[in-house]
Amino acid sequence: MIRVLVADDHPVVRAGIVALVQAADDIEVVGQAGDGVEAVRLALELSPDVVLMDLRMPLLEGDEATAQIVASGRRSRVIVLTTYESDDAILRAIEAGASGYLLKAAPEDELLAGVRSVARGEVALAPSIAALLVRRVAGAGGAAGAGGTAGGTGGASPVALTDRETQVLALVAQGRSNREAGAELFVSEATVKTHLLHAFEKLGVSDRTRAVTRAMELGLLPLAR
Repeated sequence: MIRVLVADDHPVVRAGIVALVQAADDIEVVGQAGDGVEAVRLALELSPDVVLMDLRMPLLEGDEATAQIVASGRRSRVIVLTTYESDDAILRAIEAGASGYLLKAAPEDELLAGVRSVARGEVALAPSIAALLVRRVAGAGGAAGAGGTAGGTGGASPVALTDRETQVLALVAQGRSNREAGAELFVSEATVKTHLLHAFEKLGVSDRTRAVTRAMELGLLPLAR
């Protein structure tokens, strides 16, 4: 059973999210929070598998609450669930350590799939969010490349991923699970995990979300279509 904490300052919205996820046979809502401070407190007390975190909340914003939960070392992973889709808001949430970013308007199946993916240690990014994030980082990289870089590196990335590692990360950025990525690339799930671990080591990260964002920062992932 996946244990979920729902944090949203609007009681009606929060009740709707609770009802939606609670209806799934494999998900249990163990707590509800109406502000960021309460979200952190309950996350530390209850150690849920997944926290569904609203981005805009009183007392403590969702990205700041996410950062505190992640920094605590608890097993809880955070999905930012919001109506906002701005580049800066996405980057703040991901940089804070969120394992996913989904829109409140997402279909029910997409939300539940996101909860299950993140509980398995995977990434949950809404397709529109993934594409927007790639465009943002690619645009920043293009601007840096045009102006050159300090130290005479010529703008080349210090990290070299293999073609297969890049393909796996690109699929992860699109929200694919290890099994789905393996099926698309015609390799086993274990092989996908191996490629991810190699990519983690090269990128200096320890999870899928940071691997995707770091690869984007370095210009190692292709533009989303």
